[in-house]
Amino acid sequence: MTTTVAAPTLLRDLDEDAFGALYDTDRFTATVFSNRLRYSVQHVATGLLHRAFSPIIALAYDFAAAICGPPEQGYQMAAVTDGLTVFLGTMADGVRVAVEEYGIENLKPGDLLICNDPSRMGNHPNDVCFIRPVFRDGRTACFMVIRSHQTDVGGIAPGGFSGRKRNSYENGLVISPRLLYAGGEPVRETFSMIFDNVRLAQQLLPDLKTTQGCCELGEQLIQESIDRYGIDAFLGTLRYLCDGSAEAMRTALASIPDGDYEGVDSIDADGIDADEEYRVRIVLRKRGSRLEADFSGSSRQARTCINGGALDAKTAIGVGLKILLDPESDFTSGTFREFDLVLPAGTITTALPPEGGIFFYMEVTNLIMTVLIRALANALGEDAIGGDYGTLCHHNGYGTTPDGTPWAASAVAGGETGPWGASKAGDADGHSCSYLLNFMAPPSELLELGFPLMILRREYVPDTGGVGFNRGGPGVLKDIMWTAPAEHETTPLRFRHRPGVGVAGGADGAGGGVWIFGRDGREVGGRGIFVDTDPAVYAEAVPVAGTLDPATQVPDPAGEYAYFCSSPVWQTQPGAMWRYVTNAGGGWGDPFERDPERVKLDVRDGYVTLDGARRDFGVVIVGDPHRAPEKLEVDAAATAAERAQAKTQQRKGTV
Repeated sequence: MTTTVAAPTLLRDLDEDAFGALYDTDRFTATVFSNRLRYSVQHVATGLLHRAFSPIIALAYDFAAAICGPPEQGYQMAAVTDGLTVFLGTMADGVRVAVEEYGIENLKPGDLLICNDPSRMGNHPNDVCFIRPVFRDGRTACFMVIRSHQTDVGGIAPGGFSGRKRNSYENGLVISPRLLYAGGEPVRETFSMIFDNVRLAQQLLPDLKTTQGCCELGEQLIQESIDRYGIDAFLGTLRYLCDGSAEAMRTALASIPDGDYEGVDSIDADGIDADEEYRVRIVLRKRGSRLEADFSGSSRQARTCINGGALDAKTAIGVGLKILLDPESDFTSGTFREFDLVLPAGTITTALPPEGGIFFYMEVTNLIMTVLIRALANALGEDAIGGDYGTLCHHNGYGTTPDGTPWAASAVAGGETGPWGASKAGDADGHSCSYLLNFMAPPSELLELGFPLMILRREYVPDTGGVGFNRGGPGVLKDIMWTAPAEHETTPLRFRHRPGVGVAGGADGAGGGVWIFGRDGREVGGRGIFVDTDPAVYAEAVPVAGTLDPATQVPDPAGEYAYFCSSPVWQTQPGAMWRYVTNAGGGWGDPFERDPERVKLDVRDGYVTLDGARRDFGVVIVGDPHRAPEKLEVDAAATAAERAQAKTQQRKGTV
């Protein structure tokens, strides 16, 4: 006898009575209320963005705002801004842990609860979570939440972006759940504890006050909505938002063929030595509309703070699956309902305190995204997307001004932004944030105004994007000259293997690297402050990271690995220049099927050279792309011959 399992009823198929019974309001009101809640959190985020003092919030958008439900709803995140996506999976769990540890019964109107412990909240110590309870009719209606990166929280390195920190004590101040404001008034002992342990308090103090004001604004907007539609409709809408996200992910997962899918990739090394790579191995077991992500077989936690935590792994799976399978629907806690995680403790994805520490969790989440791309490439077929540049190459520069004032440029003057991978939709973006983040590239002028540096060059590197029917984004070259004596720490963590995975027949993107020119302030290459991009100049540089040819020091997949922490702290004199070249994005589809006219435009725009067009796409372009770019022409006959020869060689290679 065959048992037939009825398909679950979709939300759109519920009649009005069934909808009202589930959500205590009608469909129209729930829809309007949903939009009001999304507007409310975005309004809060806009306020913080325009009023923050620290560059990493005001210029890089390193924060997110959310509304989380009451305890009886499991603190589920029902509405969140388009801010930093690596916060999405940690919000609800972090709020639950902080509130329950502090005691829900101890919270009062006007309170602002804070916590930053990576083991409790996910993320790293600089990412402080601010939680304001919203009360209605004597009950907790929800929580207005902001999570934002603070410029400094102590520890051994100004700003915190150092790969050499060996434990949670060196990592920075850990703030257990406690009040920053009580009944709207600042809690003196909490402020004193923070400012007794951090640098750059002149930025933190106004940012903390601004955050309090933004959370107060969020509560005001929520209360106005409840005044209009009622508490029952409000709570029902929170459930409705999360149920909608769960349904969208359930439908998306059902579209993947059942099976077991495995992916592996790695981080180059920790801050101790270059001898040990740290891999993440994931087995995805998909059955019906459910999926299990098993991290068994991943490497032990690193000896320094390049680790992530369990909530960060949860975020990476949820956001990664959403990008790959369901990019259109809203993201809420409901997105996480349809999959399970197997997370053995004490790995690079589930580090335990105090050893090693958790700081570069975003590098681990980026790695998990690459592993997902590798694991699901065949299952998704034409719907697969190529890998992105993989590592943010965070740069931490610091020093003192002539009058002794300390300064720190954290995570804003390295290789933080770069290319994506291609998809069936078209060529990839060449200059963005990584898939698992959503920050902005700070404007060069404002960086130069705030720190002793000059952005000399930011441009694409031709012939680096993964070739394909659709091309991966090219590597980004960025030159930063420092105009004052400085100390630097950098964490380019993924140059041993290329993260720009090619899919559906496309090629991997090229690898990049990091170098210092004129470390002692001397002119390099006879070009004044500008250093040429010709491969010959790299022999004069100090290699910092990359897989490089040992003689020329240019990127070479068969070369030797340059270890980013071979000098734990890099000291430079005025005039020294750091060059970052990001990894490139992966291609999609057969490059020899790409329209020759599209290749011609790539040559015109500088993404591809004349030689690269012939070698990688089988397209012969006639003309001078530098002096007469609009007069380039495709040699159709030569192109047909090149492609015919390439196909013959491909057939021979498969025999």
